[in-house]
Amino acid sequence: MNLEELKVKGRLTPKRMLSELTWLRVGGPADYLFQPADTEDLQAFLRMLPKGVKVFPMGVGSNLIVRDGGVRAVVIRLGRGFNGIEIQGQRVTAGAAALDAHVARKAADSGVDLTFLRTIPGSIGGAVRMNAGCYGSYVADVLQSATIVTRSGELQELQSADLNFRYRTSDLPAGAVLISAVFRGPEGDPAELRSRMDIQLEKRDETQPTKDRSAGSTFRNPAGFSSTGEADDVHDLKAWKVIDDAGMRGARRGGAQMSEKHSNFLINTGGATAADLEGLGEEVRKKVYENSGITLEWEIMRVGEPQDSQ
Repeated sequence: MNLEELKVKGRLTPKRMLSELTWLRVGGPADYLFQPADTEDLQAFLRMLPKGVKVFPMGVGSNLIVRDGGVRAVVIRLGRGFNGIEIQGQRVTAGAAALDAHVARKAADSGVDLTFLRTIPGSIGGAVRMNAGCYGSYVADVLQSATIVTRSGELQELQSADLNFRYRTSDLPAGAVLISAVFRGPEGDPAELRSRMDIQLEKRDETQPTKDRSAGSTFRNPAGFSSTGEADDVHDLKAWKVIDDAGMRGARRGGAQMSEKHSNFLINTGGATAADLEGLGEEVRKKVYENSGITLEWEIMRVGEPQDSQ
C-alpha cells in the first residue's frame, strides 16, 4: 500500500523499525507509523485511510513483543498532543499518551489516590486497554469513561461498563484508538500518598529486574489465583512460583533470559531477537505444563509476523 499522498499534520513514516520503540528493543518494521499531531489529525487520517488497511494502536511499547518480520498495518502512536493531565476534585482526566507514573504522581499531589498506577510501566492508553492493576487495585475500579476515535474516524465516549473489563483485558472496539480517560480516585493525604508510592517503588526495585530490558510480567498469574480481580479472589499462586517449580528461573535462549531476580520477567540480555524471546516464553509454558498441568497465559502482547514470512 502507498499512503504517501495522504495529507496529515503529524508524521507518517513508511517502513519504520519498531525495535526502536519497544522496551524489549526487538521487532521488524511497520508498513507505516503514524504519529498524529492532535485529535482532529487522527480523525481525518482514519477517515482517509482505505477501509481494508489494518490499524494497530501502540503505546510506549512497555508490554509488547513485535515479531522480527514486523507489522503489516499502520501503527498509530500518540505523542505530546495526547499526554495532558487535568485534575478537578477527585476527577482525573489523562491523555492516552500520559505515563501511568506521571498520572499517579500528579493525582497524589492533588490528594487523589491513583497510587497503584505508580509502578505500572507504560501509558494510560495501554493501562485502560489491559485493565492494568496491582496491589489489589485495577483500572476498572476507578475508570469513569474513555474517549476513542473509531476506525472510521468518529469521536466516541465510552462508559466504564461499555468496556466490559476483565482480568488484563477489555472490549475496546476493533481498530479504535483510545485518546483519553477519566478516572475518579479516593481522596487521600498528598504526603501519605507520596510516601506509599515511595515504598511501592522500593519494593519493586528490590524484587524486579527494573534495570534490565523487560516488558513487565510475562505471564498472567494462573486462573483463579489473583487472576479475576473479584473480591473473593485469592492470591496464593503466582506465575513465578510455577516457573520456579519447573526449573526455568534463569533459563536462556539466544539473547533472551527468564530473569534470575524474578522468574516471571523475560529480559533481553543484549542482542535477543523477538523469536528468541517468544520462543523462550513458549518453552517456559511447555515446561510448566509438563511439571504442574498449568497452562500459563501470556500477559505480554505479541504482534506481527516472524522474520521468514515478511
